[in-house]
Amino acid sequence: MAITEEAKRNHDALFPDHVSTLEATDPELIEIFDNWAFDEVIRESTLDARTRLMTQLAALIASHAVSEYRVMLGGALNVGVTPVEVKEIVYQAVPYVGMAKVFDFLHVTNEVLRSRGIELPLEGQSTTGPETRYERGLEAQRRIFGERIDEMHARSPKDELHIQQFLTANCFGDYYTRTGLGLKTRELLTFSMLAALGGCEPQLAAHVVANVAVGNDRRVLLGTITQLLPFIGYPRTLNAIRVVNEGTSA
Repeated sequence: MAITEEAKRNHDALFPDHVSTLEATDPELIEIFDNWAFDEVIRESTLDARTRLMTQLAALIASHAVSEYRVMLGGALNVGVTPVEVKEIVYQAVPYVGMAKVFDFLHVTNEVLRSRGIELPLEGQSTTGPETRYERGLEAQRRIFGERIDEMHARSPKDELHIQQFLTANCFGDYYTRTGLGLKTRELLTFSMLAALGGCEPQLAAHVVANVAVGNDRRVLLGTITQLLPFIGYPRTLNAIRVVNEGTSA
């Protein structure tokens, strides 16, 4: 097979000693995909390997690609993504893709970590409780989105206000305030999940602005979506690029 040396090197860095059964059954597809995803695409990367793998794991969760997640999780751990970081990626997905999808990934993550001799549960990363989650969540929202959060609460119809309160206390108070991942990384993971989900471009647009606010500029966002392309396909990639173009300066 005519797989390039660079593709082999990048693949082996993630999956040392791995023997692909698809090389025997689908050699042409593996040649096309590996040369593209593990050579051409990585050559365009603006992300370090750890960040690239974390965003890809987030996108795979949003895509409910359980089998591919299991494989890429092994690669992520091999390049230095920590067990705590992996768990935080999975937890961060709950408010964005829902527990119905995340449930499977919790079990796969636990299986992979245990297979590597990692004792569970890991050290807790929560920094809030019932008394503080709302205020801490509001602080996080204001830091990311500015004062328009207060305007959103003020303008919300009474019969929808509980959703805004859930967003503040649960999405941001329960998850964004956790340790284990920094705010910039959490926002980049959220961007990756929303891009992979598709059909939620208004939310993706808001988080493009949020990413820029926390220091993930246009170059980082385009670099991220480039590395997600092999896993989420061209339509969602092009939709995400359009949203990035509308929210940042070319």
